[in-house]
Formats: sequence, structure tokens, C-alpha cells
Amino acid sequence: MVFLSPDRKGLAVARFARPFATPNLADFAILALIGAAAVLVVHGVQDMDRPLTQLQSHPVVLELSRLPGYAIDTTLRMFAAILCSLIFTFVVGSLAAKSRKAALIVVPALDVLQSVPVLGFLTFTFVFFLNLFPGSELGAECASVFLVFTAQAWNMTFSFYQSLRTLPGDLDQASRQFGLSPWLRFLRLELPFAMPGLIWNTMMSMSGGWFFVVASEAFTVGNRNIALPGIGSWLSVAIAQRNFAAVGWAVLAMAIVIALYDQLLFRPIVAWADKFRFEQTASETQPQSWVYDLMRGARATRALATPLAFASRAIAAFPLPRLNIQAPPASPTVARWLDRLWLAAVIGIAAVVAIRAIAILSRTLELGDALMVVGLGLLTLIRVLVLIAIASAIWVPIGVWIGLRPAWTERIQPFAQFLAAFPANVLFPVAVILIVSLRVNPDVWLSPLMVLGTQWYILFNVIAGASAIPTDLKEAGSVFGVRSWQWWRQIGLPAVFPYYVTGAITASGGSWNASIVAESVSWGHTHLRAQGLGSFIFDATTAGDLPRVGLGVAVMSLFVITLNRTLWRPLYGMAERRLRMD
Repeated sequence: MVFLSPDRKGLAVARFARPFATPNLADFAILALIGAAAVLVVHGVQDMDRPLTQLQSHPVVLELSRLPGYAIDTTLRMFAAILCSLIFTFVVGSLAAKSRKAALIVVPALDVLQSVPVLGFLTFTFVFFLNLFPGSELGAECASVFLVFTAQAWNMTFSFYQSLRTLPGDLDQASRQFGLSPWLRFLRLELPFAMPGLIWNTMMSMSGGWFFVVASEAFTVGNRNIALPGIGSWLSVAIAQRNFAAVGWAVLAMAIVIALYDQLLFRPIVAWADKFRFEQTASETQPQSWVYDLMRGARATRALATPLAFASRAIAAFPLPRLNIQAPPASPTVARWLDRLWLAAVIGIAAVVAIRAIAILSRTLELGDALMVVGLGLLTLIRVLVLIAIASAIWVPIGVWIGLRPAWTERIQPFAQFLAAFPANVLFPVAVILIVSLRVNPDVWLSPLMVLGTQWYILFNVIAGASAIPTDLKEAGSVFGVRSWQWWRQIGLPAVFPYYVTGAITASGGSWNASIVAESVSWGHTHLRAQGLGSFIFDATTAGDLPRVGLGVAVMSLFVITLNRTLWRPLYGMAERRLRMD
């Protein structure tokens, strides 16, 4: 036990109590922001508990005075989904990265889940959530949040998984030599190392949720129509009524909301997370945030948060019980055979489920239906590959240029978030009018709508990779005169390649998902349809034809998994083996 002299005791008490006696303007500003956020959350939670019949008696109307309330409702759904996505990311990403047997299941499962379109999840979960909360709007709200979750979680999980798989060997060895527990290892090493990429992918996931906001708030399954109050439902009504002004007001509201949470949340987190960059020399320039500076200058608020900081550190340092189970190490040959047996068991279970599903579908569908859907899938596959190649050629150089210039990163970040969040539905009027007036082929000119929201996965991940290039590596390249193509070949592309693969995997899966809303578009009573798997699933979902929805989702999952296994996963393996920052 350590005893302090009376003078030192008084000094310690004075240091702890002084901030309480002298609050400044920063304290009042921070408390005002916290209070406003609390009021909005309470308001949104109260609205969720209304009777479900009230959605029909009080439909969404295009009155400008109601748009701020709709924007708040949509934003709360987005943040509820992102919180669920973070929990899912930490649990599932860690499990896949640390357990070979778990990875044999989790990684293919993520491929499948990423390939399942939003409307595919809606068809099979809509009734579940409504029955979970019968007669309450909470069931529809949970269904909406779940749909947004399915547009956010996979990207973040792949990013976290990629970071853990490419953890520098010297840091990994140091953590083991210091005897860190799994919990401390997660908090002190794995989470900080993954933080830069995870933050950028979280921002991208927020934008991805906005991209599917119409499908997640205004949906139709069979004869059931649900329109939750929000910007997505507003857009759905505006498009149906061909109201250009209402569409413009919705886009403006989205821009304001994105700018607000960028300044109040993501920009401070980016500035705070800069200290987690993996490098041995100081960063040349650091990201700035006026909110982060405000929080650092708030005296009373920081003092009030001191007990919470002590408690969190105590919880982090609390030793978790260890299981003293010492299994004899298996030889490489035995380990390989165990993995094969485990994989065979998993494949056997999946085969039984698949055979059962085929038996159910065969009662209402014929072989010709399956062949037709496979042909539609090939058309969508061609669109996806061409669009991803074009997006990569454009955004990889631009992303590296932005990521190497933190000042430009701060300027472009909010614009990139807005463009990534821009729903394809907003461009339906322009696309329909141009295609009809110019009499061009919808099969070709509706395709760019598929990559409208997903191309930004590539840009955001490449920016994150370029931002994470250690300063000492950049300085070494400058000292040795590495320029032009040699710099790209030896420094730039190897450094961002693991991040690019993560972005490309998610962009590819997202493009398949976006085909649902991009291959079948409407503006008022004018409908355009491109031949493809996305339009097939959209039509089947609208008609409530569950067998055809199941067939379309199964074929889309098969295409995505095949593409991932033959193209993206080998590239992922190469990034893990040859392009680690060791």
C-alpha cells in the first residue's frame, strides 16, 4: 500500500477537483450535443412502440414539415444497424481469423450471406419479425433494421478478418512473449491494428445502408405493404407520384444528415484513430476534427468521464479464467486430415439442406425454370465483372492519391460518403427519361446503376490502405529515388492490395445485390426492365412467389461463391502470404 503525505494528498485532490470548478464553453457544447442525441433516441424509441395499424391510418405524405422527423427516424435505424454490425464483426471476424475450423464455415457463410440480396432476406424474415411483435410497429422496425444490417455487416466483417489475418508477425510474437490474455490481446493489439481499415469500412457501410434505404423502409411482400416513416418511404412515394421537387428535398435531407454525422461522429473517430497507425516514425500530417479538439478541451466533461475510463481500464485488465486443457499437438498430416473430416461433415450437412430445398422447389418448378435462371445469372455476371474492372481502373489510382494526402482525405471524405449513400432510386427518373427519349437498350444502360453504390467500397478501402502506409516506408522510397511505375509496383500496389481485395470482394457482392434495384426501374407508370437475375428476383418478390425467390437467391449465391472461390480468395491468400507489413 502506498501512503501519500498530506501535501501530496491535497495536490491530488485539487488536480481531480479543479476541472469541476472551472467548466468552459467546450463543456456546455459537448453536453448540449449529448443531450440532443439522447432526446432524439428517446423520441425514436417511443415511436417504435405504436400499433402496426397506425402505419395504414397515418401513411407517409410529402409534406416538407415532416421531412426532418423522417430523417431522424431513418438515421436512428442506420445507427441501430451499425451497432449490430459492429458486434457481429468483432465476434464473427475474430472467430474466422483465429480458428481454422471456424473459418471453413464462417468464410463461405459470409460469401453466401453477402450474395443474398436485401429483398431475399426480406421475403424470409418479414413474417418472422411481425410474428415476434404481433400488432406492433416494432416488428416492422426490426425487419427494417435487419435489412440495413444485411447491407452493412459483411463489408465490416471482411475488413476486420483481413486485418487480423495480416497482423504483423513481430507484433504477434511480442504479444505472446508478454503473455497477454486473449481479451487484452484483442484490446491492445488486434483492435488498434484493425482500427484504420475498420473505421473506413464502417463509414462505407453506413453509406451502403443509405443506398438500400428505399428497399428497407418501403417494401411489399405478396399482399402486405409496409411503409415506415423515413426518407426511404418518402422517396418511394415521390417516385411513384413523379414528384421531382420531393426527390430533391429528400436528397438535400440526406446530404445534411450525412454531413452532420460525418462532422459529429466519424471525423472525430478518424482523428482519434490516427494514433493506431502501424509505423515507426511520426506521421507527417494528422487528421483534424473540431469536435475532437472540443472534446479534448472540455474540462468538466473529461473529469466526469475519468471514473468511466478507470472502470474500463480495470475491466480490460481483469484476468479472465483460463481453461487448463492441454491437447497434445497434432502433426501437420493429422491436422490436415482433421480439417478435411470437418469440412466433409460441413459439406454433408449443407448437401442435405440443399437436397431438401431442391425437393421443395421441384414441387412447383421445373428444370427449364432453373436453366432459365442460370442463364439470367450469366447475364448479370457479365455486368458485374465489367463494372468492377472499370471501377478498379478508375478508383485505385485516385484512392491511393487521396490516401497519401491527409488534407485531401479530410476534404473528400464527406463527399465520398454522400456519393456512396446516393440511392440508385434517385436516378431512376433520369435513367428512365434518357433511355426512353434516346431509345437505347436498357440491358446495357441500366447496368451502371448496379455499380453506383458499390464502387465506393473499392475507393474507401484503397484510401484506408494508402493512409496506413507507414511513413518510414514512404520516406525510404523517397530517399532511394523510387518513382513512377517502380513506386507503384514496389510500394503503392503491394501496400493497398490487401485492402483492395477486401473492397473488391464486397463491391462484387454488393453489385449482385444492387442488381435487384438496378435491373428493374420505374418512374411513375413507366417501367424499364433489363434481362438478368436481379430483375427476376425483384419480380418474384413483388408477386410473393416464394419458390422463385428461393431459386433466384440460390442461383445468385452459387454465382457469388464461385466467383469468390475462383478469383477473389486466391488473391486474398496471396495478400496474406506475400504482402504483410512485417
